[in-house]
Amino acid sequence: MDLNDAQGKLVRLFNDANTQFHKMPGSAIILRYIKSSYQNDPVRSAIELFLFLFAVRYLLAPAYSTQKNKEVSLSEEEVEELVDEWTPEPLVTPITPLEEAENTKRPIIVGPTGPKVKLSNGRTVTNLASCNFYNFVANETIKEKAIQTLRTYGVGPCGPPGFYGTQDVHMKTEADVASHLGTPACIVYAQAFSVVSSVIPSFSKRGDIIVADKAVNYAIRRGIQISRSTVRWYEHNDMEDLERVLQKVVKEQAKKRLTRRFIITEGLFENIGDVVDLPKLVELKLKYKFRLILDEAWSYGVLGRTGAGVTEAQNVDASEVDMITGSLSGPLCAAGGFCAGSEEVVEHQRISSASYTFSAALPALLSTTASETISMLQEEPELLSSLRENIKAMRAQLDPRSDWVNCTSSVDNPVLLLVLKPEVVTSKNLSIEDQHQIVQDVVDECLANGVFIAKLRPMPKALGTSPQDESWQPTPALKVCLTIGLNKKETEKAGVIIRHAITKIMTRRK
Repeated sequence: MDLNDAQGKLVRLFNDANTQFHKMPGSAIILRYIKSSYQNDPVRSAIELFLFLFAVRYLLAPAYSTQKNKEVSLSEEEVEELVDEWTPEPLVTPITPLEEAENTKRPIIVGPTGPKVKLSNGRTVTNLASCNFYNFVANETIKEKAIQTLRTYGVGPCGPPGFYGTQDVHMKTEADVASHLGTPACIVYAQAFSVVSSVIPSFSKRGDIIVADKAVNYAIRRGIQISRSTVRWYEHNDMEDLERVLQKVVKEQAKKRLTRRFIITEGLFENIGDVVDLPKLVELKLKYKFRLILDEAWSYGVLGRTGAGVTEAQNVDASEVDMITGSLSGPLCAAGGFCAGSEEVVEHQRISSASYTFSAALPALLSTTASETISMLQEEPELLSSLRENIKAMRAQLDPRSDWVNCTSSVDNPVLLLVLKPEVVTSKNLSIEDQHQIVQDVVDECLANGVFIAKLRPMPKALGTSPQDESWQPTPALKVCLTIGLNKKETEKAGVIIRHAITKIMTRRK
C-alpha cells in the first residue's frame, strides 16, 4: 500500500466517523460547544479533555484495596509466649521505704481530739498536728447546738442537695457565709476537697485558658486536670511573672476565637504558708480581662479582723473576686466547703457541679456547727487575738532561735511550716530524700518527747511520669498547728521541745 492509498483510507475513516457522529442526538450542540470553547479558551478545552479521559480511565480501572496488610501472622505458641512475657502497668505507684516506715508507726488517737490527746499506746501528748485553732471541739455551746440539731434533723440528709437533700439549715449556712464574706450568694458542698476541684471544671472547659500559681494545692491541680483546659503557670506569688504570662496569653489569643480565661490561686498557700498579694492580683485581672478564682481553704476563718479571709485582711471588696472557694472544716470545726460569688455563679453550680449534684448533702448538725462558729468569730474577736498571741509565742521559740530551720508561713498563719535553711542544705549536701527523712525523724523525736506535730506531705505523682515531667513539689517541711486550747506557757514549752528535737536530729547527722 502506497502513501496515496493510506491517505485515502484515513480520509474515508474520518468521513465515516464524522457521518456517524452527526447521526448521534445532540451532536450538533456538542460540536458547537467545542468549537466555541476552543476559539475563546483553548486551554480550557485541553483541561476538560484531560479530565474526561481521566474519568474514563478511573471508571475502567480494576478495583484494589488501599490498605496494605501489615499484620504479622503468629503461631499459637508465639502468641502464648508474648502473653506470658507481658507485664501490666501497676494501678498505683510503688510505695517508698519512707512511706512504708511512716505507715507502720502512724499515731492513732483514742477518744476525742483536742489540745491534749490520748494515743493508742496509752500516752497522752500535746496535739499540734490538727487544725483545732480555736478549740471549738471542746466548746460546750457548740456541742449543745449540735446535739439539738441531731435530735431534730437526724444523722444525715440521705440525698444530694438537688434531690430532696437540701434542708433549711443548709440555706442558713449559705446565707451566713455570704454575709460574712460580703458576697451576693453562696453554695455549700459536703466535702472540702471537692469544692475547688469541682468548681474549676464547672466553668473552665477544653480550649479555655487557666493561668495558675505554681505552688497551688493538690485540690486545685485536680480541678485543673479534670477541666482539660490549657494551663499556663507563673512563678509562686510573683506578680511580675504573672503579668508577663498574662501578656503572652493575650497576644497568643488575639487572632483566635474568644475563650474563657481564668487566674487561679490560693489566699493562704497550703504548701508554703505565705499570703497572696490580692490587690495587685485584682488589678491585673481587670487590666487583662481575666476571671479570678481564689481558694481560701486555709485563709477563711484565720485571716482578717473577723476571720473572713484575705479579702477582709487586705481590704479588697469580695465582689472583685469572681469565685471564692473555702473550707468549713479545720478552723470552723465542721465539714464541707463553700463557693461564694454572684447569683449566676452560684446557681450555675447547682446544676453543673459534679460534687454538689452527685454527693449527699452536708449533715445538718455539721451545717449548724459551721453557722455557729462563723457567728462566734464575728462576735468574739478575742478568739483571733488569742490565737495570734500563741502564733507569736511559738515563732519566737523556733524561727529566730533555731540554727537549722526557718518559717515560711505568714505571721498570722496558725500553721507554721518549718523548712531547712538553704545554707544547711548546701553545707550538708542534702537531697530531697534526705530532707524528707530528717523531717520524719524530727516528727518521731517530738512525739517521743510528748509533742505531736505533722509534716508537709508531697503531692501525689501521676503514674508513669518521667523526672522531666514531674510537677512542682513543696519543700519538705515540719507542720506545727497552733491552738488557743494551750496557754502561752504551754505553747512556749512545746516550741522548746520542737527546737531541741531539730537540733538533736541535725547534730546527729554527719
